[in-house]
Amino acid sequence: MNQSDALTINVREILRSKAPNTKVPGFLVKYLEKIVHQDELNQFLKEKGHLYGIDFVEESMRFLALTIHTEGLDQIPEGRYTFAGTHPLGGIDGLSTGFAIHNRFPEQSVKFLSNDLLSSLNNLMPLFIPVNKVGSQSQQRSLPERLNEAYQSERQMVIFPAGICSRRVKGKITEMRWTKSFITKSIETQRDVVPVYFKGRNSNFFYNFANLRTFLGIKTNFEMLYLADEMFKQRGSTFHIIFGKPIPYTTFNSSRTNQQWANWVREQSLLLAKKH
Repeated sequence: MNQSDALTINVREILRSKAPNTKVPGFLVKYLEKIVHQDELNQFLKEKGHLYGIDFVEESMRFLALTIHTEGLDQIPEGRYTFAGTHPLGGIDGLSTGFAIHNRFPEQSVKFLSNDLLSSLNNLMPLFIPVNKVGSQSQQRSLPERLNEAYQSERQMVIFPAGICSRRVKGKITEMRWTKSFITKSIETQRDVVPVYFKGRNSNFFYNFANLRTFLGIKTNFEMLYLADEMFKQRGSTFHIIFGKPIPYTTFNSSRTNQQWANWVREQSLLLAKKH
């Protein structure tokens, strides 16, 4: 197997590894190959698969013809931060935010959490701490160790505490509830927290599909399979990322629980859109 073969995205093999005892109909495999843009992505990997980390992210953004404008990032002093951001898109927002932060702090670079669909790309592994959102949960066994190592490092942490991208709730596209882990780890490792707002949205199809899945009582996050298609729909787009002022980790005292502090930082991130 040569390098290009090793980097090839193969939906059939991914399904087989995730559900080895399940026979998936051929028409469904073909459909999934289409919505994940398997051929286009494999062509890109064939040309750029020798790149890793930030270099691969930069080429990915060029491939998608993205334009990114940031506000407030240049005003953040040198330091070691946890950047906690909104997660409207599920892919482009993470890569773009991480790339912008890397350019601001090139000596430290970045480390951020990823679902296992993105982290299956070896090219991104130098940047990612994989979090398994679909398939087997066995990969999570060493997650605490990986998180501790990352937070204790000198890298900038880029976190999307909602864990999943925005959904439509009662007719309004909504940033989902944030978990408290980033507050807990930032206190433990004495990292100030920077709230981040990323302006963007997915298609109506994505939100409708997610709501239908929920309505039917299906727990598996099947809409994640459409995130690659959503990414291609954003091709050629311009996005704005707003960075707030660092919040000292000493702010997160015992006057509130860590979950309440996480809720508060979420509100600070959302307020950035109104202030700017």
